[in-house]
Amino acid sequence: MDRQQVASHRGGNDGDAAEWKQVAELRAVAEAQDPACKEEDELTLRRFLRARDHNVGKASAMLLKYLKWKPAAKPNGFIAEEEVANELAQDKLYLQGLDKLGRPIIYAFPARHDPKKRDLDELKRYVTYVLDKTVSRLPEGQEKFVAVVDLKGWGYSNCDIRAYLAALEIMQNYYPERLARVLLIHVPYVFMAAWKIIYPFIDDNTKKKFVFVSDKELDKTLREAIDETQLAEMYGGKMKLVSAAERG
Repeated sequence: MDRQQVASHRGGNDGDAAEWKQVAELRAVAEAQDPACKEEDELTLRRFLRARDHNVGKASAMLLKYLKWKPAAKPNGFIAEEEVANELAQDKLYLQGLDKLGRPIIYAFPARHDPKKRDLDELKRYVTYVLDKTVSRLPEGQEKFVAVVDLKGWGYSNCDIRAYLAALEIMQNYYPERLARVLLIHVPYVFMAAWKIIYPFIDDNTKKKFVFVSDKELDKTLREAIDETQLAEMYGGKMKLVSAAERG
């Protein structure tokens, strides 16, 4: 790839020369240990670099772990719907709409999760499936997504720490710098007990992205971030959330 192609691939002047030099260093280190790195683009490497605060050594360790995980988690290159049928049937997540910055939205409803019915391996596949689907919805020039997590009705019967930590691990370790912000809404007091367990496992860069929204500030917060055409009907918007069954 010549300089002009690289510049185009990087999205013009996004990023400074020093950072792209570190990306090149990261590629050289990683490719020397795993040739599969050649298949990853410049922006992917930059996300790993940023996730480790531009420390090439730490970023390469993270990237190599990802390169080992990828073929094991997605032996066919992707997760098929039939591999996550049980999870899809629960309609816990809706991948619809864009916020005002053009970032794809995930609407999540954790109260629909039943720990007694979940298989941890399938759940891990489901998380990977959702993240890949969300990444595929990214407009050109955008690398991140947002989530609206509605905890209305959530109780101890829905609490699944193992599942939460598994999802967090996949997102943080294998999809770094993809998450822009999570709005936690309708948060019941009992959820804070689970949050205290989860919180130490969230890396410092990610912790800042979780925002607890009070009921009083809910409408204002959602409308500031999301146009009404992209906001779910249940929050006063005009977007109908379509379930997996309705999509056929």
